[in-house]
Amino acid sequence: MQGRAAAIGAGTVLNALATGTGAAFGIDVETRAMVELDPDSDAVDGTIAEDADADTDLIERCVALAVDRWGDDEGGTVRTDSDVPLAAGLKSSSAAANATVLATCDALGLGVGDDPDDPSVDVTRLEGCRLGVRAAREAGVTVTGAFDDAAASMLGGVAVTDNESDDLRSHASVDWDVLVWTPPERAYTADADVDRCEAVAPMADLVADLALDGRYTEAMTVNGLAFSAALGFDADPAVEAMPHASGVSLSGTGPSVVAVADPTSPDADLDAVADVWSDRPGALRRTTTRNDGATVLRE
Repeated sequence: MQGRAAAIGAGTVLNALATGTGAAFGIDVETRAMVELDPDSDAVDGTIAEDADADTDLIERCVALAVDRWGDDEGGTVRTDSDVPLAAGLKSSSAAANATVLATCDALGLGVGDDPDDPSVDVTRLEGCRLGVRAAREAGVTVTGAFDDAAASMLGGVAVTDNESDDLRSHASVDWDVLVWTPPERAYTADADVDRCEAVAPMADLVADLALDGRYTEAMTVNGLAFSAALGFDADPAVEAMPHASGVSLSGTGPSVVAVADPTSPDADLDAVADVWSDRPGALRRTTTRNDGATVLRE
């Protein structure tokens, strides 16, 4: 009873902390999970390859909830390894949860897909996504439930969601080049100042309107300025990128800043953004958006 799966990280279009409506887009960085189930055990033991001391409650909870719903309460082990930096605003928790849930489904021999009417599909990816969000809430690693982040990680593309009802409001494919600057410090979503974020709710409503109208890059730029102020991050990196990027935003609750170049924007030049950001401490990563999302891995 072994299963493997991978899920992608994501960047932010709209932070959901202000109003419960959020939006995110999948990017080409992955977290992989391997699950081995043991029908003779009722305990789940997790390991995170990048940090032996990291909290494994989330991935263990994902396995436990998945086997409770679709299995027979098996125990076992789960191990994740990731290209998504932890606590950097790039949805590492959502990617880990999604990969773990799908790997558990694979270990149980369940078919995963998107069409609930397909007889080969036992579990839809949205069902798996919602179960991972439930695990995140129960593990205390999220304030909003992060259904927006989880949906972008699971489905790819841009997802706009209602995080209070876990409804997918819109979903679309995008093809952007992406530049991520991640400073050395780390920020944990559960530590975010929710009251300050709620103070920028009128701006969040504007961002939601833009996103639902398909104006994603404009939405993320407005979001970045509003939530940098609310969460106490320097807006200078975003301002530096604006002349050269289609859109730029603080990602999640930070500290990463993500700039994108839409090929339909003639002035977009991420090389110029990289030149501006290169003197800042931390790491630069060039990548792209992804529209495929999470998947079970086959040998």
